[in-house]
Amino acid sequence: MAKEPAMEFEGDVVDITPGCFKVKLDNGHIINGTLSGKMRKNNIKVILHDRVKIEITPYDVTKGRITFRYK
Repeated sequence: MAKEPAMEFEGDVVDITPGCFKVKLDNGHIINGTLSGKMRKNNIKVILHDRVKIEITPYDVTKGRITFRYK
């Protein structure tokens, strides 16, 4: 059985909690996001009101992985 591809969305960081970010997507939904491994490895910081790209699996649409921070 093949894995389902991840869906990519863009949004803004609206709240920061320890280990988790609340991201408001362009369609109005708010989901929890964590930093991806590459962002942790390269020490990329995400702060409040940053624009980010987030990947969401179709299995659980309430959580996602932040993969890119726009400048």
